[in-house]
Amino acid sequence: MDYYDAIIVGAGPAGSTLARALEGSGKKVLIIDKARFPRDKTCAGWVTPAVLESLNIDIGDYSCGRTLQPIRRFRIGMMGQSPVENDHRNIVSYGLRRCEFDAYLLDRVTSAKQLGAPVKSIIRENGNWMINDRWQAPLLIGAGGHFCPVARLIGARPGKHETIVAAKEVEFKMTPDQAKTCAALGDTPELWFCRDLKGYAWVFRKGNFLNIGLGREDNHLLTEHLETFVSEMTKTGRIPSDLPHRFKGHAYLLYNHADRSLVDDGVLLIGDAAGLAYTQSGEGIRPAIESALLAARVILNAPDYSALSLQSYGEQITERFGRRPTGQEHGFELPEWLKQPIASTLMRSHWFTRKVVIEKWFLHQQVPPLDVAV
Repeated sequence: MDYYDAIIVGAGPAGSTLARALEGSGKKVLIIDKARFPRDKTCAGWVTPAVLESLNIDIGDYSCGRTLQPIRRFRIGMMGQSPVENDHRNIVSYGLRRCEFDAYLLDRVTSAKQLGAPVKSIIRENGNWMINDRWQAPLLIGAGGHFCPVARLIGARPGKHETIVAAKEVEFKMTPDQAKTCAALGDTPELWFCRDLKGYAWVFRKGNFLNIGLGREDNHLLTEHLETFVSEMTKTGRIPSDLPHRFKGHAYLLYNHADRSLVDDGVLLIGDAAGLAYTQSGEGIRPAIESALLAARVILNAPDYSALSLQSYGEQITERFGRRPTGQEHGFELPEWLKQPIASTLMRSHWFTRKVVIEKWFLHQQVPPLDVAV
């Protein structure tokens, strides 16, 4: 049996960020993941400068041999009507491939790693957590996404009572002919909102890679909406007609819908395992990174790993992301007034789509980078 001070289940952005933040503290950390990296991770995949700053990523270093698509514009519309295009002039975000990004973050971690190691058992014994009867630690961190086994351990029931957003997407490298005829531009992601405002679709070009997808609340008519969207984008030349791969599905919780416990005795959840995706956009990379940094501060300052000592993590999450509303609220939590017929008009407004939809809901430009002194 190998002993550690903390075991992190999940080596994605949240898990690797936490592991790296704990380095130099004297704590012995193990990070476990069922996949081997680099691994396929289909995701629209954009990050803001605030994320790169929080991660101390040098743009020049990262872009060497990896995809890093500067984003200066957005093309936004409601399905069935003409879109508007907003030029932000400066770089407001970057497109990346998750297979590269996640591997890059994990490669920076010097702590012990066990990859290609699915969690088969979690047992509590004498104040320690034992994983697969092989590794043990007094602190267990769930960073394994929506279906994280650690989240299940403390009461999460994925696929049961939770109001999820389900998404289907595909990412592939275009052939020279496809790249030449594809009307989508690399510095201009396209966002297309469903008319009932229960989700949106996107077309995102990253160099010669193309990502297409659609996400909706509770999987409601997801396939039908996706097929209609792909058909329309193909007819208008926004995407190639000969898509080479099948769409892959995944699920996540929006912050205002998640009611998962974030801590328990010797347990803490971060990233999508905690249900932290931004409510208006569904974006989860920045919340994952910031939750990991907040968790590191709590872990390093906690006198022990009791639920009481770890509770300040939940308080800091609330302070950073806001208090979750009470009552049953559904969808992407757009304001009720926006769900009225005026929505169609607003989605034709350059000011609204730029200042509210992109800069506030998607880029969170009003929120400065997280400053965490651990």
